Amino acid sequence: MTAAIISATEKIGGLTIDIASGFGRSWLFLFRTIVGIFKLPFRFGLFLQQMYQIGVNSTLVIALIGVFTGAVLAVQGEYTLSKFGATAFTGSAVALSLIRELGPVLTALMVIGRAGSAITAEIGIMRITEQIDALRSMAVDPIRYLMVPRFLAGIIAMPLLTSIFIVIGIAGGYLVATTLLGLNPGTFMSEMISAVDTVDVYSGLIKALVFGFVFGWVSCYKGYTCGFGAVGVNKATTQSVVTASVAVLVLDYFLTTLLTKYIFQ
Repeated sequence: MTAAIISATEKIGGLTIDIASGFGRSWLFLFRTIVGIFKLPFRFGLFLQQMYQIGVNSTLVIALIGVFTGAVLAVQGEYTLSKFGATAFTGSAVALSLIRELGPVLTALMVIGRAGSAITAEIGIMRITEQIDALRSMAVDPIRYLMVPRFLAGIIAMPLLTSIFIVIGIAGGYLVATTLLGLNPGTFMSEMISAVDTVDVYSGLIKALVFGFVFGWVSCYKGYTCGFGAVGVNKATTQSVVTASVAVLVLDYFLTTLLTKYIFQ
């Protein structure tokens, strides 16, 4: 009985130490990455390359998801509001849902799934093939060479992709509402314009910036601390996508509460 208690205590203690040390290493990694942004020379070419990989290559899937999300919102909004005789507010419902919540969140989840997994796998393979150690042997800081361009590209590309998602989503909702549902185009646009305020746009873009920060941090860190072999890369990639996605959903709640109740009240 005593041996079982000691064994369980050791396992719990070891797990606690692993979680605490991993949490501390992730923050040290973030600190080194942020410091590396301000060190010269800044590799602008690598930054543009990552902007293309993360931003441009994600545009098509973001546009596709955006147009169908707007279409679904229009159908569901019209169905729900028709029960209260308020179908005229379908445009404002679609726009506010996309701008404040669905635009930033769905964009972040799609980019994490498409680009975040690729970044983690790429850096993880470089880790297990000792390419990162080779960079150090040539006096090249891997944090500044590999992590900084990806980290910055994620922060900048996420709000841009979110804006594309929102615009195309509203266009999709407009087309469905006016052509299939028979709503008046002028009413749709006028109610949307009157309902959407500047603070709503700021709220969505702030969320997108934070989600881009999380995307770059988690994706790069999981790849940089990847375990050995194909199993290690697979595990790191899975953990990257799951951790970043959960973090986005959890942060969305706190950001919504903070922005709605305290900042943009």
